[in-house]
Amino acid sequence: MNIRRVSFDHPDAVKLNDEVQAEYHERYGDGGDATVLDPSDFRSPRGVYLIAYDTDDRPVASGGWRTQDRNDEGNEDGDAELKRMYVNKELRGRGLARRILAALEEDARAAGRTRMVLETGTQQPEAIALYASSGYEPCAKFGYYRFHEASRCFAKPLA
Repeated sequence: MNIRRVSFDHPDAVKLNDEVQAEYHERYGDGGDATVLDPSDFRSPRGVYLIAYDTDDRPVASGGWRTQDRNDEGNEDGDAELKRMYVNKELRGRGLARRILAALEEDARAAGRTRMVLETGTQQPEAIALYASSGYEPCAKFGYYRFHEASRCFAKPLA
């Protein structure tokens, strides 16, 4: 796999985002993640967006982080918020998400962020298992879905 930095509005990023949104809708029945994201959220040094490409140069996985500091949605100064982690269904279970997660953590750390945070949901048990096995622990809810019962938030120190 070849992991590359791309813009959030790159055609391959749009394709994978459409796939993950369809999966969110399938799991939750709500049309997908309504969190507002802007391509500028993922521009260095305030964030990054990564895509993994297979040996045929097809986009097969993605993930990004964006800067968050103390705000009315429950974030803290120094937060890097993980967004749009996704692996095509046929390639799951091969460690690809773990590789992207490690690359995102390293990039956020290098950018001076002190904590990686993420929000997922009860209908994504494999995501919860990935984050728990990668050192993430439950934290106070934050973000767009902080008042939703199915929301689960996690954090990991980057220091």
